Amino acid sequence: QLELMQRMLYIMFWLFLAHIIMIIAAAFYVGAPDSSGYLSRKEIWAFVSGGLLYILIGGGALVQFIRTRFKQRKFMQKYADEEWFDIVTPQGTVTGKAPRSVAHGNPDLLHPVVHVHVFNSAGKLWLQKRAMCKKIQPGKWDTSVGGHFSSGENIQQALYREVLEELGVPHLMTKPLYHYVMRNNIESELVYTFQGFHEGPFQWPADEIDTGRFWSINEIKKNIGTNIFTPNFEQEFAMLQRIRIVK
Repeated sequence: QLELMQRMLYIMFWLFLAHIIMIIAAAFYVGAPDSSGYLSRKEIWAFVSGGLLYILIGGGALVQFIRTRFKQRKFMQKYADEEWFDIVTPQGTVTGKAPRSVAHGNPDLLHPVVHVHVFNSAGKLWLQKRAMCKKIQPGKWDTSVGGHFSSGENIQQALYREVLEELGVPHLMTKPLYHYVMRNNIESELVYTFQGFHEGPFQWPADEIDTGRFWSINEIKKNIGTNIFTPNFEQEFAMLQRIRIVK
């Protein structure tokens, strides 16, 4: 949208400049008498200063419309096979959508994700170890469940889908905790965080998760800052401590 606005301003500048030049030229034009069949200077000036402006604006808008539709179609074809994310405001209002590769390369494109911290009856927290093939934080221990909303999904739909995909659990008892904006030099995420309760066992996709296990809270505390956890998990663990989910 910003690119389109800048391009339209550029086009309008040159259209208005051309129009001003035409008005000045028409003001000095000396036409033949009306009886000869030519337009008079006054008639030419009136057309240039009035109707011609609308013709130029309409023509420029039409060209820009055709060009934009062509670029949109080309863009959609290029990313037709990719997963698409909704682009949102910090309040969660959807303002557009973008393919995964674009959203993950532009921190200005805020997109929603869901996180779930799964505890068992002993108070231990399940963590997943990210697969080494992951582009972001490979091999690090991370939040129990974490994933992006697909375009058009609401919070509950994304929550149930991600829990099923990453834990193999169709129904997980959860409660909402908080939401916040996480930003880094790669991407920006609007994170909706939940607390979940389950005893296991779990089944996870081998192409995304190497393994997983329950950790005691003291074990996690001892390893904070040792570079085995993702920075985002350490950030969320501090939040869990602040709201006294863990002590």
